[in-house]
Amino acid sequence: MTTNQANSSNAAGGERTADAGAPSPTFSPLYQQIKGLITQSLEAGEWKPGEIIPSEVELATRYKVSQGTVRKAIDELAADNIVVRRQGKGTFVATHTEDRVQFRFLRLLPDSGLDTPHDSRLIDCRRLRAPAEIARQLEIRPADPVVLVRRVLEFSGVATVLDEIWLPGAMFRGLTLERLAEHKGPLYALFETEFGTRMIRASEKIRAVAADAAVAERLGVAEGFPLLSVDRVTYTYGDRPVEVRRGWYVTTQYFYQNDLS
Repeated sequence: MTTNQANSSNAAGGERTADAGAPSPTFSPLYQQIKGLITQSLEAGEWKPGEIIPSEVELATRYKVSQGTVRKAIDELAADNIVVRRQGKGTFVATHTEDRVQFRFLRLLPDSGLDTPHDSRLIDCRRLRAPAEIARQLEIRPADPVVLVRRVLEFSGVATVLDEIWLPGAMFRGLTLERLAEHKGPLYALFETEFGTRMIRASEKIRAVAADAAVAERLGVAEGFPLLSVDRVTYTYGDRPVEVRRGWYVTTQYFYQNDLS
């Protein structure tokens, strides 16, 4: 049992958060501590994507807390799309192949409101030394190896998104243009199943830009055409950055939807 588990599991006199003498500058509700312990087990690979996790009763026994505390922790993990509840079956580690989560980071929706299928057209995939800004965002050393993937997303045959994707080279050894071309389905599902890297959350910056000559050519628009630029850093467990992505979006028939809570 880890130190955190020991702190959370001492139930003498009822549930409590941590030993009185332990340095704890901020208060964390017990259910959030349990959420953190479950997340640590996921990060360590105790339960892999697609696998069932122990029941609420089993987890309550494991951590020596009430079932209600565990349920509240799992509620938050489900809201974060880290686990998925299946009625009558249990709670499973979410995967990027789930219909409800596989495209949750693609926020472009058509004006018509109808689902529009899209295809990915690969441009290139190559290994190179990390530029300083990319290294900073990925929290690696400048000039460490990175993988650069470029692709165009076509909606109904029309080039709509140009993606430039930077990945840590050490984590994505073996990622090639051929491997990407063979894969059918969401890119994040490939990262999860083949490279053991699950994308948990993302932080984005969005601005309006004018297409430069290179971007305009890839998207089939005029130079200077108005585009939406989306800069994203994506994180895995432990808030570790594992992807830097810049996308250029044609929004003449689409809008970018972001749900706030």
